[in-house]
Amino acid sequence: MSTPRIGIWIIGARGGVSVTTLVGLSALRNGLTPETGLVSCLAEFAHLPLTNWDQFVVGGHEIRSSTLQDEAQRLHHDSRVIEAVALEKSQDFLASAEANIRPGVLWNVGPTIRDLASPDVAVEKSARDAVDRVQADLRDFQQRERLDNVVVVNLASTEALVDSSLWPETWEAAEEQLGQPDCPLPASSLYAIGALELGMPYINFTPSLGATPKGIDELARKKNICHAGRDAKTGETLLKSVLAPMFASRNLEVMSWVGHNIFGNLDGKVLSDPDNKASKVKSKDQLLERILGYAPQSLVSIEHIASLGDWKTAWDHVHFRGFLQTPMTLQLTWQGCDSLLAAPLVLDLVRFVLVAQERGETGALGVLGSFFKSPLGTDRHGFAEQTEDLIAWARRSS
Repeated sequence: MSTPRIGIWIIGARGGVSVTTLVGLSALRNGLTPETGLVSCLAEFAHLPLTNWDQFVVGGHEIRSSTLQDEAQRLHHDSRVIEAVALEKSQDFLASAEANIRPGVLWNVGPTIRDLASPDVAVEKSARDAVDRVQADLRDFQQRERLDNVVVVNLASTEALVDSSLWPETWEAAEEQLGQPDCPLPASSLYAIGALELGMPYINFTPSLGATPKGIDELARKKNICHAGRDAKTGETLLKSVLAPMFASRNLEVMSWVGHNIFGNLDGKVLSDPDNKASKVKSKDQLLERILGYAPQSLVSIEHIASLGDWKTAWDHVHFRGFLQTPMTLQLTWQGCDSLLAAPLVLDLVRFVLVAQERGETGALGVLGSFFKSPLGTDRHGFAEQTEDLIAWARRSS
């Protein structure tokens, strides 16, 4: 029996997270790096039928005119993220992925993202036309590379918020929207629809809408396919999901929680637009109330500081009240490389989603909630309980 070939189709294929993921995947294939940072490589998941690193083939959609090699060189030289040996050994792998990249979709992405696009990226006359083009690219990728399966992963820049009153409640309503000239669904949702209609799992690593609407989740269930999201939890919000349950369990009243984030990559530049920033801030800010059961005063700020490159710093100030109503303070600083924190989670999610698909699981995969700020399919937001859910799911998979 031949070894299955699995496609990873990345939306935002030339972005920092994508390129770091590809260089990391190449390094894993060549034995240049240990599996540090990969959840799927923990002992609790060793029994799962996880896809091997050398089974993956990569392609994707991109609206910018750079190359994977140029972005990898930038990460190496400017952000000091990728070591020279990993960069050198990844060139052939990046070249093969570059040959599989196609122009992305610009439907309802907003002016900030549209301004990043190459002039040759067309805007379709309808949302359905955009979905059709996405599906043509996915079919071509699967057929040309002789792939047994394809997982679509959204790593693109954060879109502006979409009014929740416009989210389709049923797949019938979503289909109707696709045919309208003013379809409110953004590109992230069109990619999700394109993948799910073809029976391909979809992962939304971003705060963008993606497969969040009930109507799109209904499509996934109709097609007997799964999806996961929303907005990967890699830094400051990861810490919140660990620390907030501590305050709740010790009956300490959180009066205020302030977080200030600075970073310099393309994502930070896009989030300089207030409309795009609103999506990210909402995702980062809503977790506290869900864990604590009440809403302390909170503030989340995100600022683009170009000189930082791919490095991120987050400062948090927690003002809480203890016994005898005594005010106390916790302050912490989180510093890390944005793409290096995210890249292993991309690979983890692809591997776990493939296991879920093989088991016949459909709709939003709540068991993957530990990976996301705004997880779909679960109401549990504390990191420890989310991790327990993932381990329990893995045991059921044995």
